[in-house]
Amino acid sequence: MRTEPLRGASPLLVPGNPYSVVVLLQGYAEPERVGDTVRADGSVTLVLPQTRGPASSHRKSPRGSGGAEAALEEAARGPILVDTGGPWAREALLRALAGQGVAPGDVTLVVGTHGHSDHIGNLGLFPGAALLVSHDFCLPGGRYLPHGLGEGQPLRLGPGLEVWATPGHGGQRDVSVVVAGTALGTVVVAGDVFERDGDEDSWQALSEDPAAQERSRKRVLVVADVVVPGHGPPFRVLREASQTETEGGGNSQQELVAGDEEPALH
Repeated sequence: MRTEPLRGASPLLVPGNPYSVVVLLQGYAEPERVGDTVRADGSVTLVLPQTRGPASSHRKSPRGSGGAEAALEEAARGPILVDTGGPWAREALLRALAGQGVAPGDVTLVVGTHGHSDHIGNLGLFPGAALLVSHDFCLPGGRYLPHGLGEGQPLRLGPGLEVWATPGHGGQRDVSVVVAGTALGTVVVAGDVFERDGDEDSWQALSEDPAAQERSRKRVLVVADVVVPGHGPPFRVLREASQTETEGGGNSQQELVAGDEEPALH
């Protein structure tokens, strides 16, 4: 197994059925020349259901009358935002959403992979969305509901769409979003489980629980075809083909749709 950067203009669109993935803003971490200061911001990713209605249509906020499971299902019907960047990225985030035909009020669920300021700094832009931040799930207005993520079981949002507990970087409550069925296979939006491609010699220094994070990294690499890390471009996970696959011509995957092209989701 090896990894390589996923090349393409920003924003990067990976079409899929029933969900497409758009990396709106690529995270970064750039050391400054003086002292140990680092300028950084987290990646921001949009998950778009193929059955999503026109961007202009108004959706009711999920009320969760049927409990946590029903509330999550309802929240996942609309655009889902995974991390929001830092507050300094507010205008860039709004422009990136608008470029996909999405207004803040259209977003029905925001997932925060962990509680660091460069990943959840714009939650206030989405008062009508349900929030799943680390292991806290709340509906608009601050109604918190149980879900069982702390037990280590995947939290299903929809067909091929799950939230996994991936502890380590920020302690025991980090999560990742797993999106199956895209043109490039399974995409894992991993927060800071991976800082960037090729971070093997550096991620430990930023981890609150390196042993747990090592397990989380291995778990992600087993299923992911593409990883969206917290502070770098998305990267592919390439596995050595078996002899049977080689003789049969292999499994060809569609190429990435990138740049200004919009997903055909309606």
